[in-house]
Amino acid sequence: MLVDHHCHLDFPDFAEDRGGVVARAHAAGVALMVTISTRIRRFGEIRSIAEAYPSVFCSVGTHPHNAHEELDISVAEIVRLARHPKVVAIGEAGLDYFYDKSPRQAQEQGLRNHIAAARETQLPLVIHARDADEDVAAILTEEMAKGRFPAVLHCFTGGAELARRGLDLGLYISFSGILTFKKSDALREIAAMVPLDRVLVETDSPYLAPGKFRGKRNEPAYVAQTAAELARVKGVSEAEIAHATTENFFRLYNKTPRQSAAA
Repeated sequence: MLVDHHCHLDFPDFAEDRGGVVARAHAAGVALMVTISTRIRRFGEIRSIAEAYPSVFCSVGTHPHNAHEELDISVAEIVRLARHPKVVAIGEAGLDYFYDKSPRQAQEQGLRNHIAAARETQLPLVIHARDADEDVAAILTEEMAKGRFPAVLHCFTGGAELARRGLDLGLYISFSGILTFKKSDALREIAAMVPLDRVLVETDSPYLAPGKFRGKRNEPAYVAQTAAELARVKGVSEAEIAHATTENFFRLYNKTPRQSAAA
């Protein structure tokens, strides 16, 4: 059994084939999926998708690209929406200095708002960090001192220092199809050092298709490719990686009922 804890089933890429995507995931051994919110004002769409499939759950949050558009949404409102039984995470929120689509001050405020919601709900915060290692680490360290909150550094592409600081703060680290790319040797070195009880796998689909699927639309079924590469990097069996990452998922996303997993 595998879990794709980060995909975007609400994106137009899946509009005509969502049922098929979920079915293929099940056929590939991916028993659960979490479809991740990028705009709180579109949360209704995310929620409807999660409600339509027993094996699909969701988050509530604002992507850093859209942070400046939703700063008026209060922490209390995020917490309220997170009470829905299908919501198992907060985010994704964070800092993206590569695209800089939202002012950095707005990204920081958005991140801190989502941290506050994660702290109050104790749902895991899904952290987006791109080309912003130092600022992400500093904010997480400062905020963790105010009160602990669960979190994952999703689709990890940062440096070893961010990985170490994240682990020191109790965070989980998740790897996507990027781990399979030929030029990802440095990332594979980081994956090798992340403890087996703190690692997750994801697709971030429809982006970042792994291995032999690269260049095509990604989908949750393909998380098996990333899991296989992670097993190779860590020198363990694919079955051990499947077991570890699934147990890690349920430990972190502890609102998710195990009985919801597809057979």
